[in-house]
Amino acid sequence: MNEAAKETECRRPEPGKQDALPTVQANQALVNARDIAKTYSIGKRSLEVLRHLNLTVARGDFLSVRGASGAGKSTLMHLLGGLDVPTAGEVWFDGKNLATMPGLELSRFRNRKIGFVFQAYHLLPELTALENVCLPARMARMNASQAAARGRELLKRVGLGERLEHRPYELSGGEQQRVAIARALVNEPELILADEPTGNLDSHTGEETIELLCALRAERRTTLIIATHDSKLAARAPRVIELVDGQVKGEPA
Repeated sequence: MNEAAKETECRRPEPGKQDALPTVQANQALVNARDIAKTYSIGKRSLEVLRHLNLTVARGDFLSVRGASGAGKSTLMHLLGGLDVPTAGEVWFDGKNLATMPGLELSRFRNRKIGFVFQAYHLLPELTALENVCLPARMARMNASQAAARGRELLKRVGLGERLEHRPYELSGGEQQRVAIARALVNEPELILADEPTGNLDSHTGEETIELLCALRAERRTTLIIATHDSKLAARAPRVIELVDGQVKGEPA
């Protein structure tokens, strides 16, 4: 493994030692948020969540987004993943402005380019583990046998090779999150967005889940962004930013 690859792996930092942040060249950028803002209307009130936020994420980067509850982490993840649109500013992904994409094109783009891992798992209860993992592949028009083969391979990789036919209610929280991780990877996305992926897990299961997510990311050289309020988890990434008052703190805008 070359030195550049080593720098992007998930690691536990040595006490008192910090990694230098990687320099992001314009032609390496996978995600570029330009002066974005997000305001929600609640009755007659307006809630400003993000304010003039700028963020560039390079292809292959591993980034943690820290912040207290309500700091805007989930809002930022939704904007970066094209699940929502900013009130102002632009989000570019691989040279495409997400806001200019028609709805169907954006849905297909998300399906093929981005893998989502949520705190609440969002597995369909009537489907088996294998069927849940294969669902994004089938939506991408992959044939059933190829999707099933890829789903079995991923479930085996996350340690659930013997639980293919189990439904979510037959799995523990940690096992459900493993299914969700496999589902996020089934279309071989360029970006994984993990929003509080250990929030519903105990500390031991959460640590195992992060180890797995980091290992899979390193194997596939996938860009990974994790949003968390947990400083210990955030420190696993070579690059860490913090959201304070709707803006990025911790590195130049």
